[in-house]
Amino acid sequence: MSPMSKRSFDVAAIRAEFPILSREVNGKPLVYLDNAASAQKPDAVIDAMADQARTAYANVHRGLHTLANETTAAFEAGREKVRAFLNAGSVDEVIFTKGGTEAINLVASGLAGEIQPGEEIVLSVMEHHSNIVPWHFLRERHGAVLKWVDVLEDGSLDMDALREAVGPKTRMVAVTHMSNVLGTVTDAAEIARIAHAAGAEVLFDGCQAGVHLDVDVQALDCDYYVLTAHKIYGPTGIGALYGKAASLERLRPYQGGGEMIETVEKDRVTYNEAPHKFEAGTPPIIEAVGFGAAVDWLGAFDTADVLAHEHSLYERAREGVRSINGLRVHGEAPRKGAVLSFSLEGAHPHDIAQIIDRYGVAVRAGHHCTQPLMTHLGVSATARASFGIYNTAEDVDAFVEALDKARGMLV
Repeated sequence: MSPMSKRSFDVAAIRAEFPILSREVNGKPLVYLDNAASAQKPDAVIDAMADQARTAYANVHRGLHTLANETTAAFEAGREKVRAFLNAGSVDEVIFTKGGTEAINLVASGLAGEIQPGEEIVLSVMEHHSNIVPWHFLRERHGAVLKWVDVLEDGSLDMDALREAVGPKTRMVAVTHMSNVLGTVTDAAEIARIAHAAGAEVLFDGCQAGVHLDVDVQALDCDYYVLTAHKIYGPTGIGALYGKAASLERLRPYQGGGEMIETVEKDRVTYNEAPHKFEAGTPPIIEAVGFGAAVDWLGAFDTADVLAHEHSLYERAREGVRSINGLRVHGEAPRKGAVLSFSLEGAHPHDIAQIIDRYGVAVRAGHHCTQPLMTHLGVSATARASFGIYNTAEDVDAFVEALDKARGMLV
């Protein structure tokens, strides 16, 4: 969709497209601020998936009958929409996975056959566990070395430390594009340049960035980019891995079964080409249709309008919590995303989340699958309010009011 034909930004109209936002929780209007964990779904996504199930469902790729052909066309149309969303050069560079976690596991597993003892994987301390544990597998089983890059006081990635960490033994630099806790947006293009100058590949975890930023994998020059649908107002159970054609060609298959083969004999097997080489078995068909509908729906808005709206909500929340004694905000990097992680002296984040839920406010509490970051911050957990396209100033005010009441009960 060209910029001239983008939808005008009207948050009331947007909210009307999300059925769940009309419900109450504990007798209060729902204030959903857990978007970094999983976003709600608009009618466009719900209807696309339901219509596919009602009118043209069959298994894909190998059937010759009408329903199989129609379903295959819808499934592959979803892949093309994701390709366009990421500006990948070809649909063959877009692999459907069951989510961001599987996408990273796919890459790590594919590299396992060629990683040598002592070769290095460079990570940041703010990575999600899904971008840590698969690399630990290479450390445990193949002798890879994990090298860690810290964040600065404001939550920005320490780029000087990154440059120092990347060297001749580096095989992979695997870094978030946007932190799910701090909201930090990393300089992905510069990180890719640093990695490639050392002869290493680079993978970006884009599960948060994909919903808030314009992502152009060709401009970033990344080797791999990871996306998940359920944070982009789409369904659970599906994500995508972008990989440069040459990088995917090198990776060995992640799983074996139907679709990913060319021939199977008693004493040999040959593999299909990407993306099918990495999509063993029946894929998430209806979810791929929903994924395509989600990126279509989100892509109908000008990203600058959405970003400005979300940033205004974050700033309102940040200002609103300033007066709450003992509250500490974690992560205030320039140009950060609309994520407010905080701790309150004398109160456990779980207690905060449970109390403000009584007022209909949904936030996340815990370590957010980022235990190395929690250790770096000197806390065991934080509470997190994360803002999305459908949130409003009234949501922010309800959150701040509920949080202030929680403090009065807990401290």
